[in-house]
Amino acid sequence: MCQMVKISNIIKNETLVGLLIAVSVIAGIIAVVLFDITGKKGSGLDKDFVYDIEDKIKVDPNLIFYTESSETIVTGFKRSYGIVVNSNGTIYAAGDKAVRLFDSTGNLQGEIQLEDSPRCIAVSKNGNIYIGMKNYVQVYDNNKKFLASWPRLNGDAVLTSIAVLKNNVFVADAGNRIVLRYDTNGKLLSRIGGKNKERNIPGFVIPSPYFDLAIANDGLLRVVNPGRHRIEAYTFDGDLEFWWGVYSPSIEGFCGCCNPVNFAIGKNGGFVTVEKGLVRVKAYDIDGNFVGVVAGPEQLIKASDAKICQRPADCQAGGFDLAIDNKQQILVLDTIRNVIRTFVKTR
Repeated sequence: MCQMVKISNIIKNETLVGLLIAVSVIAGIIAVVLFDITGKKGSGLDKDFVYDIEDKIKVDPNLIFYTESSETIVTGFKRSYGIVVNSNGTIYAAGDKAVRLFDSTGNLQGEIQLEDSPRCIAVSKNGNIYIGMKNYVQVYDNNKKFLASWPRLNGDAVLTSIAVLKNNVFVADAGNRIVLRYDTNGKLLSRIGGKNKERNIPGFVIPSPYFDLAIANDGLLRVVNPGRHRIEAYTFDGDLEFWWGVYSPSIEGFCGCCNPVNFAIGKNGGFVTVEKGLVRVKAYDIDGNFVGVVAGPEQLIKASDAKICQRPADCQAGGFDLAIDNKQQILVLDTIRNVIRTFVKTR
């Protein structure tokens, strides 16, 4: 256990302060002289202290209980952002400056042309389509007819996820680290998840523009708090009820700066999550207990992807999206190759 030392008791001794400053300067000079900018000298740590990511890339085959289908849907986008599936199995993919509709076999069923890039998408039970741009929402009906454009948010806004239930529309704003609750006419009703000590809400930690939400079968809103590596449950009035998730590079936990990046909820109430960095798609039960792996890094990221990525960071990040269709298959939007990959449960 660490012990706290009162600095005020130290700085009373001016001689000691001077000595400490002198030592710090000398140490800084030595550090600059000896600093290995090439990395050839290694970390200098014993091998037991070296973090070996290779051990994390390889997933125990006994934990993988899904197989990837040979059927892949080519979105045709140069840059894709998100997918959602309606109750009839129609797949909505958002990318470039459009939303494209596909049937379960990948046949293009229609397209909505947009003036801006769609960052996220949701479909209500009545078929209305809610599309989140960077800082505003547009609404279309089930015939792809434009209905409304909601007021733009401030310049910091980065909309990353939408969920709809009855007269409630929840929008995740990663830029402002808040969830906005609207009615279906675009009237802002409340803000959820802002730091509030009185309500025991620590606030969202969002180091990168990944911030997902969904409405669970129990009627509570689930929101990823990626910097805290957990999924939180809120009432529609903004009360934080509970959460699950733990930081860990092990297969059961979430690692990196901010994971998971996206998730989906199945018919049985279980969760499927996807992580960036160490790209993994995993399944958890309704209480957040680890169940198994849908796909690991070796399956999701290929060596050939490096030729496709405009920047190496794009391949390393792997900020994939996912959805669960009406057959309970896992659909993964591969944002590197801009295709939708299907994973089928085999055991």
